[in-house]
Amino acid sequence: MKHDHDASRLSVGHGDPELQAVLDKGLDAFNFPATGTTPEDQGELSVKAVDESGEVIGGLTAWTWGGLLGIEMLWIREDSRRDGWGSRLLRAAEEEARRRGCDRATVSSFTFQAPDFYRRHGYVETGRTLGIPGGAEDVHFYKRLTALAEDGGSEGSGAA
Repeated sequence: MKHDHDASRLSVGHGDPELQAVLDKGLDAFNFPATGTTPEDQGELSVKAVDESGEVIGGLTAWTWGGLLGIEMLWIREDSRRDGWGSRLLRAAEEEARRRGCDRATVSSFTFQAPDFYRRHGYVETGRTLGIPGGAEDVHFYKRLTALAEDGGSEGSGAA
């Protein structure tokens, strides 16, 4: 069946939650059969650290899907960046991912952020995206999550 696209139009704008929902639904309908996964195989994950007054020290957001932990953001406020919070947040996320059945993790970090932090925690570089403003690069990492692995290392720059 051929569609008449003469009446169709294209629009460009800022964030569009309605479009995001349509794309999520459409990609899920394609991805689940292609991968043998279901909606129950995916979820959001967050880890938050707060101080004694309830102020956020830092946090980590991620997703899990089909055995993979995908770390989106990790941030520690500046006055706490050398206190080991990044390592604690990362270990907590990895432990929760293992509990959810994940056996691998992925993350990226700009070269001006915390790539060495992830290396110290056993993440291996798999590639780079060039052309980040200021001459920086986006470094992509991967890690196998073994049963309660000991992740050594000390706190990185705090931004990830």
